Amino acid sequence: MTHFIYLTMLVVSLAGLVGIDHRHRLALFAGYRLRTVIAIGVGVAVFSVWDVVAISFGVFFQGPGPYQSGLMVGPEFPVEELFFLTLLCYTSLLMYLGASRFLEAKKR
Repeated sequence: MTHFIYLTMLVVSLAGLVGIDHRHRLALFAGYRLRTVIAIGVGVAVFSVWDVVAISFGVFFQGPGPYQSGLMVGPEFPVEELFFLTLLCYTSLLMYLGASRFLEAKKR
């Protein structure tokens, strides 16, 4: 069962971000559902292409890890990477929107 610990922690972290987003109405819950999905989707797509290019050059590879699921999207591309990239992009979006809201409130 330890094989899914990393994936589980990524899902729990994403759920936490959804909770923060819901509480502060930053992206998904501020009426920007389509924009949010597009922004995160584009970010994940760009970073996935980056990963595939790096994998093809031998820079990125899947190392041994007892906490990884072993589920692969492609050669040397674990499914956890997609969840991590989603977490990265969603975190960045929420930080940007939260900081923008904070700075705007500070101006008033």
